[in-house]
Amino acid sequence: MIKAVLFDLDGTLLDRDSTVRLLLRDQYETFATHLGHVDRDVFVSRVLVLDDHGHGKKTAALYASIVEEFDLPAVLAADLLDHFWGRYHAFCRPFADVISTLSELGRRGTQLGIVTNGTQRVQHGAISALGILSYFEMVLISEAEGLRKPDRRIFDKALARLGVDAAECCHVGDHPVADATAAKAAGLVAIWKRTSYWSPPAADIPAIDTLSEVLSYV
Repeated sequence: MIKAVLFDLDGTLLDRDSTVRLLLRDQYETFATHLGHVDRDVFVSRVLVLDDHGHGKKTAALYASIVEEFDLPAVLAADLLDHFWGRYHAFCRPFADVISTLSELGRRGTQLGIVTNGTQRVQHGAISALGILSYFEMVLISEAEGLRKPDRRIFDKALARLGVDAAECCHVGDHPVADATAAKAAGLVAIWKRTSYWSPPAADIPAIDTLSEVLSYV
């Protein structure tokens, strides 16, 4: 019997691609004086490619590449970086069925947790911006824990915090290795939130397209 469900954040609860796309459009308008010679869609697309859904170049290196590629003043990289993180949380968006799914799981008495890689400032801010913190018994962020997925020890910590065995817990995430394969290796019931940009994990790991499909596993 499943007693608890763990969720990844970026790409699972947070629609990060939409968030970053909206942010970059705002950034283009904010820096239009410098970026006017670059087509907006070209700018946005290039940053998204370098970002690679949060698994590409770190933001500082990303903007260093952008100013070089688009022949911008080198000093602009720091301003673009400050704007990105300064405005990031204003554009955070959940996937459409996040609130309804979390509400139903809570109604059923299922314990909920978040296990995410990232920094405390960014990830806590994103969770707050989504308005979902109250649904969760615990949140583990890699920076605070000194552990990153796919290290199984971060899953072990989550299980201990919730007081459940691995077989009593699902983990839902969009990354085929850091989420799906790692959770299964740690003994949890792994569920892959399907994406169009990563190859699927092993065939014996079930996949979902929308978060509400998790309800059929609980």
